[in-house]
Amino acid sequence: MPRIRRNNLPPALLEHLLDRIRSRIISVDQLGLMAQWLHSAPEVPAGRWFKRLPGMFVKDVREKR
Repeated sequence: MPRIRRNNLPPALLEHLLDRIRSRIISVDQLGLMAQWLHSAPEVPAGRWFKRLPGMFVKDVREKR
């Protein structure tokens, strides 16, 4: 199974997260939980997927080919 990439994230993704933090849609605590999950180098299915975290979802944003 593929793993989530933590390095060299697309600038658009980082800007999206910063926008959510600025507008308080994502709290610092939620961001910390997401960072802990990412730090575990999670495996994800090759197809569409999502991860439920308290108060938010993380989902596959790969472009369709």
